[in-house]
Amino acid sequence: MNDSLIFQRVSIVSLSRCNLFSGGRKWVLGVLLVGWLAGAVTTSCAQEGARIVSFYGYDDCIELRNATVEVVLCPAAGGRILKYAIAGKNILHLPAGDEGWTWDGETGSAPMNAGRFDIGPEKIVPRRPTLWQGRWQGEILGDRKAVMRSADDSSTGVRLERHFSLAESGSKLDCQQTIINISQDSVEYCHWSRTFVVGKGQCIVPLAKHSKFPSGYVRYDSGDTINFRPTDAHVTQFGNLLYITDRPENPKLGFDSTVGWLAYQSPSDLLFVKRFPTFPERAYNEVAGLTISVWYPAGDMVELEPIGPREHLEPGQSASFTESWYLKEHKSQGSTPESIAAAVEQL
Repeated sequence: MNDSLIFQRVSIVSLSRCNLFSGGRKWVLGVLLVGWLAGAVTTSCAQEGARIVSFYGYDDCIELRNATVEVVLCPAAGGRILKYAIAGKNILHLPAGDEGWTWDGETGSAPMNAGRFDIGPEKIVPRRPTLWQGRWQGEILGDRKAVMRSADDSSTGVRLERHFSLAESGSKLDCQQTIINISQDSVEYCHWSRTFVVGKGQCIVPLAKHSKFPSGYVRYDSGDTINFRPTDAHVTQFGNLLYITDRPENPKLGFDSTVGWLAYQSPSDLLFVKRFPTFPERAYNEVAGLTISVWYPAGDMVELEPIGPREHLEPGQSASFTESWYLKEHKSQGSTPESIAAAVEQL
């Protein structure tokens, strides 16, 4: 059965269940028809704070919204978050020029920006354009809730699902990625978040009490060198906080922090925080055993990367990892590591 027939059937079922032709519900029909025609998004009955919208050149995005923040999901290219905004300001890096880009299934380098997710380990995982830049299927599940599902990927032997749930009030956005082994062999991967935020801000990483790194972090230098004792004018330690104020000597830094959060102060006066679980007793299968990576190049974006532990999955097994995102207005001018950490604790 082809995709168009599948989504036609889903849409008809949704129409009958919702009794859309009764008073006050006709607007949902338009939403369903948009998802049906686009072939990428489905929804059921009317949901509060969740609808299908056009954004950034895509006609099948899913918007989750409350009185504080707006979230826009993109099934059409890579299952990304395109917008996470408060007071009209998007913390995610979304440059002009890539609007509406979709992969043809064979060629093309993906301009994947904004709220990206992935699987690792970085140096081992096969190339995976189906997961990274391919078309996903989206579905509105409930009030401020949605899911995006990838196609099966033969190169890695997995399928991915990403569930998103926005709180009724405030900025909390739960982002859960599930890795599903659809192959006939065991696989080993890990969650790898690769979120591009607007650049030239300040990044705060709370350090592990018992770090295995002498400087609290490592830096990836030229070639395949991992510098385990770097010194850098733009990376400073304040108590148990590591403060990145500008582009390091080399852009990729790695951490083994088990505190469970990462913060970024943007120059546009937004404070972005990711909270996530850590598992000190488990193996992390990045080369340097990282729980967090930060990529801070010279340019207009910074990449924030929580990393999950190694997941050994037998055929049919799955594993999930959840990040909770927060966003608040916070003045960049005059901010310090201490003031940012205090603001994080208030979220």
